[in-house]
Amino acid sequence: MADVSPAARAAVEPTTPVPPALPLADPAPLGLGAFALTTFVLSVHNAFPVQSPDLTWIGLAFFYGGLAQFMAGMFEFRNRNVFGATAFSTYGAFWLSLGFFVLFLGKAAGADFTKDLGWFLLAFAVFNTYMLLWSARVSGAVFGVFLTLEITEILLFIGFFILGFGNNPNDTAFIRWGGGVGIITAVVAWYASAAGVINGLAGRPVVPVGAAFWRG
Repeated sequence: MADVSPAARAAVEPTTPVPPALPLADPAPLGLGAFALTTFVLSVHNAFPVQSPDLTWIGLAFFYGGLAQFMAGMFEFRNRNVFGATAFSTYGAFWLSLGFFVLFLGKAAGADFTKDLGWFLLAFAVFNTYMLLWSARVSGAVFGVFLTLEITEILLFIGFFILGFGNNPNDTAFIRWGGGVGIITAVVAWYASAAGVINGLAGRPVVPVGAAFWRG
C-alpha cells in the first residue's frame, strides 16, 4: 500500500475528541470587590482630604482595582459575558491609567493637572452612561453600582473643572460631594460582591441582588 501523507490521513481518519473546557468560577465578585475597595479609599480621601491618607489608593489602583479587576474582565471573556468583560476590563484599565497619571505625569501636567483629571473623568462618564443603561438588564445591585458611579464621576468632573478654571482654588465642594457619593458606590459594589460570593457558595440565591429592570 502506498504511503499516505499525514494531511491526507488526517482528512479521512477520525480526530481525537477534544475534552470540554473546565468551568470557571464566577470572576464578578472579585471584580466588584476590587472596584469597591479602591473606590472607597480614594473616595474617603476626596470627601475628607485632611483626615485621610493621601496616596494610599495608588498602590490599590495598580494591583487591586487595576490588575485584579482587569484579570476578572479577561475571565469574563472566557465566560462569554460581554457586559462583565467590558465593565471590569475598562475599569481595571481606568484605575491603572489614573494611578499612572497621578504618580508619573502629575508634575509634568503642572497647572493643567486638575483640568486633565476633569477630562479624564468626563470621558469615563460617557462610557459609564451607556453601561448604566445596559446594567438595567443585569440586576438591581449592578444597576445601583453604575448609577452611583455615574453621579460620582459627574460631580468629580465638575469639581476638578472648577479647580482648573475657577478663581477660587479652595473651592472643593463638588470633589467632596463626589467623594461622598463614591463611598456609597463602594458600599453598593461591596454588597454585590458579597452577594456573588455567598450565592456562588450556596449554589442558589441567598443574598438578594434585585431583578433586572429591563428584559428582552
